[in-house]
Amino acid sequence: MKYCLTIEVTLKPGYSDPEGETAAELLKQLGYKIETAHVGKVYSVIVHAATKTEAKAKAEEMCKRLLANPTKDDYSITIEEIE
Repeated sequence: MKYCLTIEVTLKPGYSDPEGETAAELLKQLGYKIETAHVGKVYSVIVHAATKTEAKAKAEEMCKRLLANPTKDDYSITIEEIE
């Protein structure tokens, strides 16, 4: 079976987010009444796996080995079966 993994990686609270701070400041200058902005990454990965559980395990492994730094990043995984 094929699964689409959507992996969102964001900074943990307390870590500096210069891109988010810059975006927030520029949005304020453009007249938007915002409080904060944060920048993250979204990965869309198509994976072959026998089950949804196996697909999740592969996604977790990808995050731990490459996509996220466990010291400073949080991540969330959404899995969708595709044809």
